[in-house]
Amino acid sequence: MKLYSRRDILRYTSCGFGSVGLTSMIQAAATNPMTPKQPHFPGTAKRVIFLFMHGGPSSIDTFDYKPSLEKWHDKPLPFKRPLTFAEGNMGNLMKSPWEFKQHGQSGLWISSLFPHIAECADDLCLIRSMVGDSVAHGGASLQLHTGSNTFTRPAMGSWVVYGLGSENQNLPGFITIKPSLAHGGAKNWSSGFLPAAYQGTAIGNAGVKLDDLVKEPIEFLNQKGLTPEQQRYELDMLQKMNRQHASLREHDTELDARIEAFELAFRMQTEAPEAFDTAKESDATKKLYGLDNEDTRDFGWQCLLARRLVERGVRFVQCSHSYKWDQHSELIRLHTHNAREVDLPIAGLLKDLKSRDLLKDTLVIWGGEFGRTPVMQGGDGRDHNPYGYTMWLAGGGVKAGFSYGATDEFGYYAEQDRMHLHDLHATILHLLGFKHEQLTYFYSGRNFRLTDVAGVVAKGVIA
Repeated sequence: MKLYSRRDILRYTSCGFGSVGLTSMIQAAATNPMTPKQPHFPGTAKRVIFLFMHGGPSSIDTFDYKPSLEKWHDKPLPFKRPLTFAEGNMGNLMKSPWEFKQHGQSGLWISSLFPHIAECADDLCLIRSMVGDSVAHGGASLQLHTGSNTFTRPAMGSWVVYGLGSENQNLPGFITIKPSLAHGGAKNWSSGFLPAAYQGTAIGNAGVKLDDLVKEPIEFLNQKGLTPEQQRYELDMLQKMNRQHASLREHDTELDARIEAFELAFRMQTEAPEAFDTAKESDATKKLYGLDNEDTRDFGWQCLLARRLVERGVRFVQCSHSYKWDQHSELIRLHTHNAREVDLPIAGLLKDLKSRDLLKDTLVIWGGEFGRTPVMQGGDGRDHNPYGYTMWLAGGGVKAGFSYGATDEFGYYAEQDRMHLHDLHATILHLLGFKHEQLTYFYSGRNFRLTDVAGVVAKGVIA
């Protein structure tokens, strides 16, 4: 029998060691759900920023100009009114209190509520024919975020991260900033039946004051008194107990989420403090987002943080202006105030992304859970309207300076190129490189998807 030296063995098996290393790397990628993944085809968008206007802004007072309302002001609606949220408390038609003008080379009609966003008209793709299925905030918000207005389903951000993974393993793939705890609350950023790693990470909530929130992520992530090695040892011991506990139970998504959250929090210590430190931005940038003004400071911080997060590889970021747009009365006073809080920050975000060459592959989404009726309520208010309203997209491969779809002459029903929320979700996934029918997850005996069993890609909005 031939004897081999240690050197001979290493020489003869060197390729084998390489294979072992490769196998280890492949296994690590397979077990890490946040590893970047390839979509079905090359998408024009790589990341998403969703600007959620919670409460339902009035489309006919913002982006859907209806001159017929001026002629029909204070006259009865000339057709049967559909189901509304506040039945029995509806009045006559009401013209918009704000002036509309055409803006940019595209000539898009935008109201005087948004003078700064109007400066970005040539970057916007207005969808003026949105349709949802619920007249109540809870169902409408849930459907916008998850595709279902009745059941708990994975959030849109969770589906995006499930499909694409994350470009940064030290930050969450899906972050929601100051979300509302009402009208679905955590269900609107839950991973549902998807693995817990894809859930949204909430940064505060709508009730947290900005001054408290600005400090918290940095202070809490900078662990004092322990070395990284000591922290890792403590976490390993804790996770060992958690996994033993999990092995004795059936699939427990909450426990899985807790285990994943501990791991993510440990990794975040290396990068999150710097990512959240908006104080490092220049004075000019802070002014661009309105951080120097008390009216715009809160939402401006959200938009600036969203930009800092997406440029560091976070896949899906949501900013929420909650819960302010539900004007059943005092439309003039409150819509004016609401628009003033978000107009400059949103325009600043679009201009900043564009200047950094990020807008071309960052899809920005703006909108609420529905629009509002053309008939008045409570003097100068408007009720909920899911039958025809406006959302807009920017960047990420959509047509710029473009208007898609249309409502009737009063802005009540979507009539041309009707865009259901399932169609919007299908279009968003298409821009990210997915065939929405094939981005599925097997659960409870069947394949589920964000678009349920519907959804048609609106190719008319794609550049």
